[in-house]
Amino acid sequence: MLNHVVPDFQLPATSGKTFQLANQLGQHLILYFYPKDSTPGCTTQGIQFRDTYDDFKNLNAEIFGISRDSLKSHENFKAKFTFPFELLADTEELACTLFGVIKMKNMYGKQVRGIERSSFIIDKNGVLVKEWRGVKVDGHAAEVLAFIKTL
Repeated sequence: MLNHVVPDFQLPATSGKTFQLANQLGQHLILYFYPKDSTPGCTTQGIQFRDTYDDFKNLNAEIFGISRDSLKSHENFKAKFTFPFELLADTEELACTLFGVIKMKNMYGKQVRGIERSSFIIDKNGVLVKEWRGVKVDGHAAEVLAFIKTL
């Protein structure tokens, strides 16, 4: 999918909104997939994007966090950590499947199906221009910001 137009999709978003990819054209998009609301790594990742949010906005870039959690869970997570960006509820795994982020992972000695922490940059024309898979949280938001500055 890299260097190709991402197919349009729609997901429910926090703040009573609906995300539709086609409606986001004209700005750079950061879609970051994370395993679960209110867990340590996912919280740290959200906070790092929150703390650099104005830098992204100044570069005409918008951030969206995506997980399989419910909208209610997302609303609580967003409010607790004052995320200025919307979280998308992919309970049916529509976007997860489109971006191929569902993987088998080891958790407490058991194989479980879950989201591999991943981030994707979609340019102003809807083309996927960068992807990170198996993301390590610390410093990732800064790495994404550095890439956005090159566009």
